[in-house]
Amino acid sequence: MKFSAQEEYGLRCLLRIAKFYHVGKSLTIPEISRSEGISEHNTGKILRVLRLGGFLQAGRGQFGGYTLSRSPEEIKIDEVMIVLGGKLYDDSFCQSHSGASDFCTNSIDCSVRSLWKIIQDSVNSVIKNLTLKDLMGSENDLFEMVNHSSAKFLNN
Repeated sequence: MKFSAQEEYGLRCLLRIAKFYHVGKSLTIPEISRSEGISEHNTGKILRVLRLGGFLQAGRGQFGGYTLSRSPEEIKIDEVMIVLGGKLYDDSFCQSHSGASDFCTNSIDCSVRSLWKIIQDSVNSVIKNLTLKDLMGSENDLFEMVNHSSAKFLNN
């Protein structure tokens, strides 16, 4: 299972911009590109996706740049991930991976589909409660928060 470069870089760009949210500073594509080690072209494409997804505002002119459209506490990571790349698994997956047939030969009782659903549910249980603000904290704080959240999910 892999996450795309767009998902990785998109989260990094959002975090970079979020660091300046409370001081009211906007960041330009070249600033974000240099800070994150991403080409300006790719940075621009990712920021466009995030702006169209409703997470960023773009200002023009000499003092233009990108700012968050909402506070970091209001931006849910599951929403960001859907905009950047979609879910790891959804119900249409089986239809598009049926092999040479029009329908999957295992469509009635499929343990592979069950595995993908379990993985997606596990991911959802973690990221639905995480905000951009949570990712701005330390790595240890995030591990503790996720472990606590995962324990609650597994006990249900």
